[in-house]
Amino acid sequence: MKYSQLMCTFLGVMLTATAALSGQQLPATASAGILLRSGGDSPAQRSTALTAVPEDFSTLHILPGFLLDMQVYDTPEYSLSLRVNDKGSVTIPLVGSIQVAGDTLPEAARKIEAALQEKQILTHPQVTLDVSQYAGTNVSVIGEVQNPGRIPLLAPHSLLDVIAMAGGETQIAGKEIEIKRADPAEHPTVVTYVRGSNDVLKNTTVNPGDTVVIPRTGIVYVLGAVNRPGGFIMQESGNLTVVQAVALAFGTTMQAATGAMRIIRREPDGSILDIPVPYKDVNKGKAADVSLKPQDIVYVPVSKTKAILTGGTSVMSAATSAAIYTIR
Repeated sequence: MKYSQLMCTFLGVMLTATAALSGQQLPATASAGILLRSGGDSPAQRSTALTAVPEDFSTLHILPGFLLDMQVYDTPEYSLSLRVNDKGSVTIPLVGSIQVAGDTLPEAARKIEAALQEKQILTHPQVTLDVSQYAGTNVSVIGEVQNPGRIPLLAPHSLLDVIAMAGGETQIAGKEIEIKRADPAEHPTVVTYVRGSNDVLKNTTVNPGDTVVIPRTGIVYVLGAVNRPGGFIMQESGNLTVVQAVALAFGTTMQAATGAMRIIRREPDGSILDIPVPYKDVNKGKAADVSLKPQDIVYVPVSKTKAILTGGTSVMSAATSAAIYTIR
């Protein structure tokens, strides 16, 4: 046995004997053979509570309702919890009210340092601020996204990030996105973009409290005597004609009464227009092709008699259950 081991054993025996004579118990860190160091727990024994830092913490701006934890170096009496009131300010004893809403944490800390110096309370204060409680800040995303709803947002983000947080847009999302600002004095922002180009989305900022509305793109329905009846998403340009719509439906069937083809269109006031289409003359070049509007229905009857008996309302009812085809 080595000398160091002998010494450890000897010390352990001596400690045990001394404790027995004095009627004391050994500490939990001591053993009969070896005296263990009690300077701290091992990493496996330590219980560390890790708090997740929000992804947007670095760009966080203080808002009314936040609870701030203020620490002043070497001045524990100025370690305070400060609630930001509805006017965006905090109140510090002997200093008074300081406006901090809209500031980042370092900016607010510098304001407090300057106030402590100005009031001659501290000569060279070193203030550290942290957030103990966040105010309820969300952005609402509604419309054509995979997971519409409210998304927690502590700081401004790009529109691209917000859409990604909502699961991304659906296949029938429109090309125009409206952002309704939390501040009623600000006008809504309308963003027009083309799928596959994210520059506009990256450069558009969404603030906490805003509402993002992604409407459905224009859909034109082709129903009746066609080979693939259903709804067809209008191209990015938003333009579609009757001939193009019928082509997307794989053309008319042999039984189609193309001479009785018509467009069913609902007007903003709720009225329904029944517009005849000179389809045969258009195909022969004798008449101009007819441009369609979003939600138009191109109806191709099997016979002229059925065209007369089928009203616009019943055609519109059929469109609600029609399949939607994405053509990009």
